[in-house]
Amino acid sequence: MVDERWAAVDNYFGDLMIGEDPVLDAALAASDAAGLPPIAVSPTLGKLLHLLARATGAQRILEVGTLGGYSTIWLGRALPAGGRLISLEAVDKHAEVARSNVAAAGLSEVVDIRVGPALEALPKLAAEQGDPFDLIFIDADKENNVAYFDWAIRLARPGSMIIVDNVVRDGKVLDANNPDSRVQGSRQFAELVGAQNRASATTLQMVGVKGWDGFTLAVVNDPAEA
Repeated sequence: MVDERWAAVDNYFGDLMIGEDPVLDAALAASDAAGLPPIAVSPTLGKLLHLLARATGAQRILEVGTLGGYSTIWLGRALPAGGRLISLEAVDKHAEVARSNVAAAGLSEVVDIRVGPALEALPKLAAEQGDPFDLIFIDADKENNVAYFDWAIRLARPGSMIIVDNVVRDGKVLDANNPDSRVQGSRQFAELVGAQNRASATTLQMVGVKGWDGFTLAVVNDPAEA
């Protein structure tokens, strides 16, 4: 459920601090036209991802869950010269729409969209032995957030930032008996993060045009100091 006031406040600040963006608006429109689920990040969260990538000076970004490429564009725009973004998408149709949107944004040269289950793609990324990722955004099937976070730690470096979206789920995360597998995945993820010392983390609740949800933000610790 979305409170009208939450959406109005989100739109108020979005209009003032983001404004119109024909490329991003077109990306959402293309996703809608293709029948993709309307679950892309909100404009204000997209801008936050962009600012975090800029603030950390991220040169290599990994995204788990591309959908139509809306968040991909926000992150790709934050890359410095020579930067690279790899985005993993399980659904062929979603990846096709995302590639078109990314091309329209002029980011095809810096964004690599790979199709297939992320839990198959992540070990392949590790085998490539490329440089660690500076920022990792996880926004895919919540049932696998524990595994995605584990891989994110392996593919990161001390100081890398990991962001996991949709962890509050309208407050349902409080319900240990909730039958929704996405809720249970979010609970398992929260418990893992709370019990481990590989990264220092916090979770922020948010309300807005997407309703009541939130994200976990973690910074990878130096193993020598953990």
